[in-house]
Amino acid sequence: MQTTESPKRKVDLGKTLSTRNGTLLVSAVAALLAGAILLVFLSQYRDSTRDDGVSASVLVAKRLIERGSPGDVLADQGMFQRASVPRNDLKNGAITDPESIKGQVAANDIYPGEQLTSADFAPGTARAQNRLGPTDRAIAIPVDGIHGNTAELRAGDRVDVLGGFNVGAAGGGEGQPVIKPLMKNVLVLTAPVGGSAGANVVLRAPDQKAAELAFAADQGKLWLLLRPQAGARDSDVSMVTLETVLFGIKPIQLERQVEGGP
Repeated sequence: MQTTESPKRKVDLGKTLSTRNGTLLVSAVAALLAGAILLVFLSQYRDSTRDDGVSASVLVAKRLIERGSPGDVLADQGMFQRASVPRNDLKNGAITDPESIKGQVAANDIYPGEQLTSADFAPGTARAQNRLGPTDRAIAIPVDGIHGNTAELRAGDRVDVLGGFNVGAAGGGEGQPVIKPLMKNVLVLTAPVGGSAGANVVLRAPDQKAAELAFAADQGKLWLLLRPQAGARDSDVSMVTLETVLFGIKPIQLERQVEGGP
């Protein structure tokens, strides 16, 4: 028996879309596409708002930082602090590491609350003055190779300063040799090149202490004791006399005879 194939029906897309079912299909596809686009938009929006809310830790001026201020001493003087700033408020070149401004000076005034940026600083010349705070002074101490430890001393080291004197006794008697700690943990700004003897060592000291060191250098002898680079600790070192060395006797207070007194 011979069979005949039924002719294939051609789908007219235009007629299909014009029917009620076709219209519903198009609407459903359009709704799906719109939903997908909306989901992508919402995801991108959440990501952007999440990025805006992320904060960065930057350095912010606590007080006025005047033009020419050395970056090496800003931290010691408490001139800036760390602060969390939203990323959308972050300035270009904002500084996050205090080490990055060492050896530089402020190129312009930086006002309290402002972020420190790389544009605010410029390379400074290698001078001892760049390591000084407002009340610090640089004082040159004449030393020899033994008292100044110049063979080992380098700029940036820390030292303790001892003063040796010959204190006159009451009534003009024979003097009493004394050594007394004058300062501890003093920064060496410059040291003799190559450890040469008979040169000057420049120290950083508060103005009052600098005056005392100048007096001690003129009236006695100074010793510079090199401190460890890390983990240095201080003991209770007192005045040293002949009695303390030989007998362990604490130094006594010397009384000076005052003319016209009792």
